[in-house]
Amino acid sequence: MGLPFSRPGDLRQDFLSSIVVFLVALPLCIGVAVASGVPAELGLITGIVGGLVAGTLPGSSLQVSGPAAGLTVLVYEAVQEYGLRTLGAIVIAAGLIQLGMGVLRLGRWFRAISISVVHGMLAGIGLVLVTGQMFNLFDGKSPGAAMANVAGLPNLLTDSANEPAALAAGGIGVGTIVVLAGWKHVPKRLRVVPGALVAVALATLVTIAFDLPVKRIEVKGLLGSIQPPGLSELGGLASVGAIGTVVAFALIASAESLFSAAAVDRMHNGPRTNYDRELIAQGAGNTICGLLGALPMTAVIVRSAANVQAGARTKASRILHGVWLLAFTAAFPVALGYIPVTALAAILVHAGWKLLSLREVGRLWRTERGEAVVLTGTALAIVVTNLFEGVLIGLLLAVVKTAWDVSEIHIDVDEEADPIVIRLSGNATFLRLPKVLDTLETIPHGRAVELDLSGLRHLDHACRTALQAWAAQHDGRDEKSSVRMKEPALTG
Repeated sequence: MGLPFSRPGDLRQDFLSSIVVFLVALPLCIGVAVASGVPAELGLITGIVGGLVAGTLPGSSLQVSGPAAGLTVLVYEAVQEYGLRTLGAIVIAAGLIQLGMGVLRLGRWFRAISISVVHGMLAGIGLVLVTGQMFNLFDGKSPGAAMANVAGLPNLLTDSANEPAALAAGGIGVGTIVVLAGWKHVPKRLRVVPGALVAVALATLVTIAFDLPVKRIEVKGLLGSIQPPGLSELGGLASVGAIGTVVAFALIASAESLFSAAAVDRMHNGPRTNYDRELIAQGAGNTICGLLGALPMTAVIVRSAANVQAGARTKASRILHGVWLLAFTAAFPVALGYIPVTALAAILVHAGWKLLSLREVGRLWRTERGEAVVLTGTALAIVVTNLFEGVLIGLLLAVVKTAWDVSEIHIDVDEEADPIVIRLSGNATFLRLPKVLDTLETIPHGRAVELDLSGLRHLDHACRTALQAWAAQHDGRDEKSSVRMKEPALTG
């Protein structure tokens, strides 16, 4: 007997795929939790819920959910500001918002977000991850904010050079990155084992063998780490700052999950994702994660891609990966205490570097410079401000860029005609007003003018007011400086 949604012929392949996904998810769940400033077990709880809850519900058949590097920065800031117990309340509220958006069928609208903003968001997260985890790489303490981390990097390297324990941690961390980066070049038969698992295993073995003085993960046990939020924590969500954090969690987690679903759909020929149902699945998972006091959950492209590439055919593979996480955490919790923190930091530094999308920025700069500006601006805004405000700035940049593109206006001046004919065509918006006024100011005094606006498809209030003001000023100079305005067929 197989799982009810897995045919007997598919179950073997789903079973093997679930093992691969489990091996990929294990170090990532722990690493994201440590980077978020919470106990490692909370990351594993979120991975378990992602498999057993979100994995069971309809939506996307092959993508896998769990704690994601994309929310690490936001979670860390929330824990520092509101405390660990309030994190659960925030995740509950975010999950309920996701459920509401799914019920209201808003999932499809996430596909309307500019892809440059998405890439910029990921690049900004990557920058924050790399700069923040560099401190954990040397067993140091991060100053906190992204800009403070950047400013503190020179002192980190200087101080670490004179500290044997920091050098030992840095050596393990750099070695872990080397293994991760070079794993794609090993023989294909070895690549069946995920590079992250190999890197962490080697780092752990070297640390134990040489008894290196590096920090290890602190393990408290799965049940001991569960801290459901109380009524006081739920009541604390009434502040403006907490509401903003909840909305940021819900929107960013939803966007990351649905963009991941779109990417996974391009990797296989199976059933396509139902975006609204997937939002409901993510919302249900996050509500349960919040009740358990765990990390927020999203669909994760790294695990999802591993699932598809391993040959998964149904949702059974992602459910089973949650079973393996639960079994490992329950049966071998002591094993987690041997893992060096620097190895997990190295995994996130490597993941953050891959999020930077340097090739994508270069390609856009050669083909669509406006999109490259949006991407870069979003990433830098996240580093300078925070994730939520940075994404809002990115969306604003995308809107301005789109408005600039659609407001293309053509100005044709025939000075040989009498009166002088000035023809405007296209879309006259406030963004193009400087260009229009610069042209009008070149018209000499004492000449009659025909201002032909019939070719305009759109004329906004700012441009209309400015044109009328210029016409009145030119017409009032003397008797010869008359202006006749030919109105557009369509006005805005």
